[in-house]
Amino acid sequence: MSQQTLAEKVGVTRQTIIAIEKDKYSPSLEVAFKISDVFQKPLENIFKYK
Repeated sequence: MSQQTLAEKVGVTRQTIIAIEKDKYSPSLEVAFKISDVFQKPLENIFKYK
């Protein structure tokens, strides 16, 4: 899935997705859960707390 497609499904910009991927931005819980829903994976499988 492209960054743009994910951004559209989640309701954020492509730049936000890029920042999340590069660990330069922590998404809100709402965005994190939306990303989890898009991939149909548990939140803890997508995001790791360091």
